[in-house]
Amino acid sequence: QVQLVESGGGLVQAGGSLRLSCAASGRTISSYTMGWFRQAPGKEREFVAGISWSGGSPSYADSVKGRFTISRDNAKNTVYLQMNSLKPEDTAVYCCAARDDSTLYISRTSRVYDYWGQGTQVTVSS
Repeated sequence: QVQLVESGGGLVQAGGSLRLSCAASGRTISSYTMGWFRQAPGKEREFVAGISWSGGSPSYADSVKGRFTISRDNAKNTVYLQMNSLKPEDTAVYCCAARDDSTLYISRTSRVYDYWGQGTQVTVSS
């Protein structure tokens, strides 16, 4: 079993930055594909960013490309999401997810991920 705990959310003004962290425990995630998803009130959960076990060629939703950066530190069993130039439409609960998949393919489909954190709230004011 893998337990995931997100942190780093909060309230920020438009144009500001936040760095989310997702700390894993119970098992090393070095061979896992990791993803960040978000869900705004009244909307479906959507893919934000993903990174393979190797860390190469991350995948991003078009809405965050160029503003968000996903990274991982396997030594710390942690994944990060650096969010810059935040917009009010980025307001959501952000969750990290882990998929036990040693391929380099990064799925954008939430149902294929095996483990989920509880999420952290990000609120961007205009």
